[in-house]
Amino acid sequence: MAIACVHVRSWQAAYRSLLPQDYLDQLRPEDRAHSYDFTHQDPGKPYTIVAVEGPLILGFATTMPSRDEDLPDHGELCALHVDPEQWGHGTGAALIVAARDRLVQRGFQYACLWLLKGNTRAARFYEIDGWAADGKHKSETMFGVMVQDFRYRRRLDAK
Repeated sequence: MAIACVHVRSWQAAYRSLLPQDYLDQLRPEDRAHSYDFTHQDPGKPYTIVAVEGPLILGFATTMPSRDEDLPDHGELCALHVDPEQWGHGTGAALIVAARDRLVQRGFQYACLWLLKGNTRAARFYEIDGWAADGKHKSETMFGVMVQDFRYRRRLDAK
């Protein structure tokens, strides 16, 4: 439940003005908590890394093999969410390093991620970390809302 709370708070802060406000207002951790599984060992399923400080969940990052048919040799950063109260304190930077390390441990040399159109804060964060848009985009329905995403990629051994 604590991870779901971070997920919802981060969406409500990061996607304000990018997604309909009424949609963001109705997000509830209870609706998302069931989607997290920390018990499996299947390398083909999402793997989540959690940043904690004492009993507090500061953020999380989720990785897995790429779901994109044109990138079968890539790992994917599926999610990186930090509690908005922790933005600018290094939690996101620590999580992105841990996520990249996890993908390297899984044997990937390259990774991709999808970024919501207009999310300039996240774009800056990923570009500083060496990610670059590759020109691929898609429209999809995410939690009942139509969004446009842009794909970013990077080589994992580059620092």
